[in-house]
Amino acid sequence: MKPAISILVVDDEESLLETLVQLLELEGYFVNTAPDGRVAIEMLQTLPFDLVLLDIMMPNIGGIEVLKYTKDQLPETEVIMLTAIHDVKTAVDCMKSGAYYYLTKPYQGDEVLGLVQRAMERKRLALQNKALRRQIAQIELPPNVVGAGESFLAMMDVAVRAAPTDSVVLIQGPSGTGKELVARFIHERSARAGQPFLAVNCASIPETLLESELFGHERGAFTDAKTAKQGLVEITDGGTLFLDEVAELPLAVQPKLLRFLQSGEFRRVGGNKNLKSNVRIISATNRDLEQEVAQRRFREDLYYRLNIVTLRAPALRDRRKDIPLLVEHFLKILAGAKDPKKLDSAALDLLMKHDWPGNIRELQNVIERAVMLSEDSTICIDDLALPVKTQSMRESVAADAGERKYAGSPISLDEIQRAHVEGVLNAVNWNKDLAAKILKISTRSLYEKIRTLHLKKPA
Repeated sequence: MKPAISILVVDDEESLLETLVQLLELEGYFVNTAPDGRVAIEMLQTLPFDLVLLDIMMPNIGGIEVLKYTKDQLPETEVIMLTAIHDVKTAVDCMKSGAYYYLTKPYQGDEVLGLVQRAMERKRLALQNKALRRQIAQIELPPNVVGAGESFLAMMDVAVRAAPTDSVVLIQGPSGTGKELVARFIHERSARAGQPFLAVNCASIPETLLESELFGHERGAFTDAKTAKQGLVEITDGGTLFLDEVAELPLAVQPKLLRFLQSGEFRRVGGNKNLKSNVRIISATNRDLEQEVAQRRFREDLYYRLNIVTLRAPALRDRRKDIPLLVEHFLKILAGAKDPKKLDSAALDLLMKHDWPGNIRELQNVIERAVMLSEDSTICIDDLALPVKTQSMRESVAADAGERKYAGSPISLDEIQRAHVEGVLNAVNWNKDLAAKILKISTRSLYEKIRTLHLKKPA
């Protein structure tokens, strides 16, 4: 979807103004005009513009001064300078001050339109880069969608069908289940894929700053507002804004988000002009929003506006069949260009039986630590840094694994050796001299096997 582009044309020649307005409006641009630099600056202070077509020689305030003001206060607004005088020094000065281009009159209509299109492409790329920098600063889930369980596939089926539409989407589920990953999946498969995707955690921004973060503010709106600032809904025009932890929105901000969802209009903090932005909203929460509404902590009308399409992100304990796939995925990412490490069967059994209160994020952290702790290519139970409450489960899994590891079973020689050495040690209460005699190896060799097999005496 092509976002609306707003252009300010500034020239003291009325005939040229009319010509440019007709030319640009025929191409679908929204155009405002100003007869001189003073009026132009007043308009730039109150209305958002993507591009300014700016004459240099004007009464009151000249074009160079307007250019410098624009790039100082509104650096994301592109400026194309227009002049009847061809002067190399002036052209260089304009470019150094931040102008996108310097165009000498008379000019052809196609020449102007081509410049406008290229300037808007540069602005779009700059916004994408800004969005990317924001995302790099955040902790993100891996980019690939991984899973084959029934509950996971049911969620992704809804996501696939919702993606091509412009419907507002609400993703509900526990923390760490990959809700932002699903939101990005929807964005990348929508008509907005070439436009920015921005994520904001509503719980991580102080209540007093959240409205300014979302909708921007005008210069002087509050003590530290030394310049005007675009909000996320303005920066993301044409793209997707992901509101994580949306249940944390302050009650004072909720009606403003509701108004934006209903009309696409908003006001910057301290502003009195209605602005518009074409943004798709995807929100997420780990709370029960219906209960929040019942407790009067969340507006009912906003809940219904956010809840057009609902996705349920399942907890990891409800998609245990996906754990081996996720483990393999994380191991490949951590290995980079090297061969990935593997889990032995006992370690995988323990991961399958764990409750995973932290969901996918917790699993990813456990695997990352295990890769660092393990001293060889195979990760065993003792490499898994899981909570103490899983110790009895850990011992149970190890015992079960030991019982299954008999000669001729479909497991590796290393696993059989580990199970046998560990079984002998446990049988003699970890008397190493006696265990070495039973195994018919030297005590020194037994110590080496205990180290290489990562064996530990039960607590």
